[in-house]
Amino acid sequence: MNIQNPHDKFFRETMGNVTTAKEFLYHYLPKNILRVIDLDTIEVQKDSFINKEFKDYFSDLVFRVVISGKEGYISFLFEHKSYPDKAIAIQLLKYMAEIWETKMKKEEVRELPIVIPLVVYHGESKWRFPLHLGGFLYGFEEMPQHVKEYLPNFHYLLYDLSDYSDEEIKGNAQLRIMLKLLRDVFTKSTKEFLQSYYEAIHALQEIEDKQRGIEFFEITLRYVFNAVRDLTKKDMEQIVRQIETTFPEGSEVAMTLADILREEGMQEGLEKGIKEGLQKGIKEGLQKGRQEGASQALAKTALQQLTEKFGTLPEDLKENIKGAELVTLETILQNIFKYQNLDEVKKFFKH
Repeated sequence: MNIQNPHDKFFRETMGNVTTAKEFLYHYLPKNILRVIDLDTIEVQKDSFINKEFKDYFSDLVFRVVISGKEGYISFLFEHKSYPDKAIAIQLLKYMAEIWETKMKKEEVRELPIVIPLVVYHGESKWRFPLHLGGFLYGFEEMPQHVKEYLPNFHYLLYDLSDYSDEEIKGNAQLRIMLKLLRDVFTKSTKEFLQSYYEAIHALQEIEDKQRGIEFFEITLRYVFNAVRDLTKKDMEQIVRQIETTFPEGSEVAMTLADILREEGMQEGLEKGIKEGLQKGIKEGLQKGRQEGASQALAKTALQQLTEKFGTLPEDLKENIKGAELVTLETILQNIFKYQNLDEVKKFFKH
C-alpha cells in the first residue's frame, strides 16, 4: 500500500473505467467539441504511449472515439498534476509526438490522430501558467501572423479542481467522489479532509451493482490511507466506525485495510530500527576499533545484530564472522536488513 504517487494511482484507477471517463467528457468537455464526437463509441486505448522518460509525468489514459460519424478517432489525453508545472505544455507536446510516432511506426497510418490534451489539476495554489504552448515562447504574442505560422502552438484544456464547488462537481458517483477528494486533499486539514471523505462516500449508495460499489470504495479508502500521511491509529479507528454507519457494506474492507496498514507500519518501523541500529553499531564499532581492532569490533556488532534478527547462530557461522575481513563485515552489516535467512549471510564464507 506504500504508493509513490497515490494521487495519480487514484486518478488512473477511477478514470480508467470507460463509464466514468464518458461521464467526465459529457459533463466537462466544451460543447463545441462534444458535438462532433460520439461518446457511445468511446473505448480505452490499451497500448501505452509513454516511454520511461515520461512515466513520472503522465497518467497514460487515452480513449478513442468516432468523430463526425466517420471512421477514425480522437485520442484524449488525461494528464494529472498535483502541483503547478511550468513545463506542462512541453511535456504534453512530447507525449503527443510519442503517440504520433507510435502510430506511424507500429500501425503505419497515413493520417495522424487528433490528440486533445486535458489536464486535471488539484494543487494547493492556483494554476498560473498559459493554456497554450505559444504562451511559453518568448515574444510569441508580438510576432506577426506570418511568423507564427512557422511556430508550434496548441491549447490544452485545464480543470483546476479548486475552482469547483460541490454543486459544480457533476457525473456519476465514482467521478464525483474522485473529484471531491482530489480537490480537498491538499487544501484542507486532515480532520476537514476526512469529513469530506465521509460526505463523499454517501454517493456510493447510488451504485446499483453492490460489488462494484465495494470495489470502488476500496479504491477510495486505499487513496485516503496513502494520501494522508499524518493519519493516526485513532483516525483509522474513527474511519472504520464512520464507515459502519455511512457505507456498512464496506466496513469489513475498511477493517482489513486498517489492519494491513498498521502491520505495514510496524514492519516499516522494525526495518527503520534495524537500519538505525546498524548505523549506530558501525559507528561504535569503528570507534572501539582504535582500542581493540575494527574487525573485532564489527564482528561483535554483526553477531549481535544477526542474533537479534535470526535467533541463535550456528557455531561455524560465528567463527567465520569472528575471523572475517573488515570489508566483509561492513558489507554484511550494511545489508543486514535485506536478508531473509542465514543462507544469505553464509554465502560470504563459501570458498
